[in-house]
Amino acid sequence: MSFSLMEVCKKRRRCPKIFSFQSFADPGCPVAPSAAFRDNVRSFLRECAELEEYVVQNSPLWCTLLLSDKTNVMAPLYTLEEQVCQSSHPFCDHCRCAGWSGHFVSKRRYHFIIPMDNWWNKPLPEDAIDNQDHLLHGVIHCNGYGHLVCINGIEGGSKVLSGREIMDLWDRICTNLGARKISVEDVSRKRSMDLRLLHGVAYGHSWFGRWGYKFCRGSFGVTGQTYYEAIEGLGSLELDEIVRDLSKTKCHKEIKQIIRSYRDMSETQITTLRDLLRFMLTVKSRVPMSKISITLGAPPSSAFISRNSTKQGFLSRSNLAKEKSAKYKKFSTAVANMDSRWPTRRLEFAAQVIVDALKEHKAMNSASEGMTRQDVRDASRLHIGDTGLLDYVLKSLNYVIVGNYVVRRMVNPSTRILEYTIHEVGNGFKSPETVVEPEAAALVDPQDEPFRMPGSDVYCDVFYLYKNVLLRYPNSEPVDLAIQTILDSRYFVKEWDYMDEMQQALTFICRLKPNFVDIKADLSREQPCGEIVMVPLHATVRDLKQAAEAALRDTYCIAERLIVTEITELNGASDNEVLFGLIQSGVELSVRGISIDLCTPLKFQGESDNWKVRCECGAQDDDGERMVACDICEVWQHTRCCGIEDSETVPPLFVCSGCCDSLAPRQMESPFAMDCVDDFLVSPEPTLFLEYECGY
Repeated sequence: MSFSLMEVCKKRRRCPKIFSFQSFADPGCPVAPSAAFRDNVRSFLRECAELEEYVVQNSPLWCTLLLSDKTNVMAPLYTLEEQVCQSSHPFCDHCRCAGWSGHFVSKRRYHFIIPMDNWWNKPLPEDAIDNQDHLLHGVIHCNGYGHLVCINGIEGGSKVLSGREIMDLWDRICTNLGARKISVEDVSRKRSMDLRLLHGVAYGHSWFGRWGYKFCRGSFGVTGQTYYEAIEGLGSLELDEIVRDLSKTKCHKEIKQIIRSYRDMSETQITTLRDLLRFMLTVKSRVPMSKISITLGAPPSSAFISRNSTKQGFLSRSNLAKEKSAKYKKFSTAVANMDSRWPTRRLEFAAQVIVDALKEHKAMNSASEGMTRQDVRDASRLHIGDTGLLDYVLKSLNYVIVGNYVVRRMVNPSTRILEYTIHEVGNGFKSPETVVEPEAAALVDPQDEPFRMPGSDVYCDVFYLYKNVLLRYPNSEPVDLAIQTILDSRYFVKEWDYMDEMQQALTFICRLKPNFVDIKADLSREQPCGEIVMVPLHATVRDLKQAAEAALRDTYCIAERLIVTEITELNGASDNEVLFGLIQSGVELSVRGISIDLCTPLKFQGESDNWKVRCECGAQDDDGERMVACDICEVWQHTRCCGIEDSETVPPLFVCSGCCDSLAPRQMESPFAMDCVDDFLVSPEPTLFLEYECGY
């Protein structure tokens, strides 16, 4: 469903401004990046958006109407201004995972949202900020740093907009408004294939690389150098060598046929795996086959639709009708058919953690209707550190049976907030004997299909190579290590540099000195980013101090009452001296000041906790992966690096290998003493080790 022009005018009582979807945010339209983002976004809202009559989570909301030239339908682009000091979640998890935990907490966050098609003529729901079903959701802090949260194109539920069109729009918005850095967590998948691995091998960059997104940081200690070395290593694998290495496998004949078939099609020589995959993806884009869906941090919400509904690839309409009639489904049965990057055991474990949180909430609040999505997420994060996994499972939990409970979600009519509830099976709910997950069952995964002749379905050929070459390469530790390195690299970032474009003013990056912000600041924490400050060509040193003071006050919570007293690089200059000729435009300046609010909890995006991360993989900071803290040295490490499976519960008492080694020498004289240490490591009772020690 989409807006019609008459409905829009009647609803808003006047003729609104309408922009072309394909050209919106082109250079100079609607604004030009002539100032910092904090000023550009205000101009954008003033000139190109209409203030809505309602608020979302106590935040004002603006709407910009975009008309598609291709389909002639109108889509709303909502802009929500979130005041951080009034938010229930003032700290940004995306900043922490992107490595920006040392940034100051900004005062405002701007959410850019295009909802699903069926919400285009309805008010934006109260849970819009936390919902990952939007066609587009991006958030940019008022300092210009931001995050692309999710994109859902045709496969994600849109009837008119493709993922590439939405991504083009988002990139133009960021450029037009003067964004500085935008990060994205790339967990996009297609037919069980991780696109960051497939596109990395084929093109040397992720799917987002075509818009300029580059490696930002990797999990488990992966660096940019190891990431690019892994991509180049996999892409340079010789096809003839691959055929030889697979000669003793069951898929040898099929792989050889695929390589020979596409070599015959190509007019150029195909020698490496990158050459082959790139050519196959190029051929696929020229054939009217299935379209790629990009979903970030969320499960696919619609079936994969091809141009032909054949018996091999799809269920009949009668079967789909029977599936939709099943009201409840067992989660253990549904996950078996989910197109997920997580193993089944980990999905089931996450579902059980969520149910336990709901049970605990229900026991303590018997009169409560349920838990909000964010509350469930926060409670579950005590046991699961992978937020992407939690979001995936939370989206899948509706009319689902987990153990002896039915999990339901619905919007509370009084608060208009999405809530989760559980009901015990037997209290009005019956467990179905046979249930099917309609969305997951609507597609037969190609790995279950018999091998077809090469060229008949290019995408099936790509999947066959992905599964049997990349994921099942025989006895090759370098290949396995390279694949794991790429899969552990999910965070990418795009950076804009506007210094060269600001020719009519002097532009500087003014950074508040960290020793004046917090004397006890952790030196290992990343330095806060500087703020863009522009002054006229004839400005003086005093003018620059005032402009830096105003910019920092307007941007950061900690600098609300800041008084700039000194600029280090201009320490020898008087306040009346003209800047032009004194210092070069575009340089970074260190700003010192007084009246900084050192008592506010809204200081760093990584919060005030200076928790130590030191893992054997090389990680020195939180990277969004599941971690456990040693009960002796209180240092955090990855559970995966400690040998704890994702499906396993973290032990109530955990001692890292370093502390274990330091404990063991003191008791090496007795074999019984070593047993004491082992009992201490695995025992759920904190006093057990003390009892053994006294007995010894």
